[in-house]
Amino acid sequence: MNEVVKKDIIQVISDVIDILGVEEERDVVDLMDISNHTIHNASIFQDEDSVSIAILIYSLSKVIQRKEGKLNYNSLLILLRGAKKNLGNDNIDIYRRTVRKLFDFISTIDSKLKLYIEQVIIQAEIKKGSKLYAHGISLGRASEILGISQWELMSYVGKTKMPDIKAGVGIKQRINYARSLFK
Repeated sequence: MNEVVKKDIIQVISDVIDILGVEEERDVVDLMDISNHTIHNASIFQDEDSVSIAILIYSLSKVIQRKEGKLNYNSLLILLRGAKKNLGNDNIDIYRRTVRKLFDFISTIDSKLKLYIEQVIIQAEIKKGSKLYAHGISLGRASEILGISQWELMSYVGKTKMPDIKAGVGIKQRINYARSLFK
């Protein structure tokens, strides 16, 4: 794992622990902001660790938003602290297993939420893929990093204004240019 990515993930996990550790400061918006921050490293380094932690935090924010009272924050914090400790000690395999345990923890909070959480994770992957694409990573590479189909990602990106923004040229200018080619 890249050292810059590792340090950033450790900081992100620390921030999440700080937010979740104090009941009065549990802010879903802060968690979503942290999730969006992690995509920066994913777009630069194209690594799966940054993407998985971003998706984890996004999913966690959704669970907290939906089921504030039923979440066992102590167990969650223990897993997060374990992930941070293992990553800090360069136990990358154990860190990744802990992240998988965190995903399992989130998906088993409530039997009725299991399908919803799985859907949130899929939607988070697609959303994060679109952010990778917006940062200049090809659609194919973004879908490969996240393990989603290019069709799912294209469908989401097509509903946004991202292709228009990415082009940097207005629609009228593109139409005029296309017409000029056929004169």
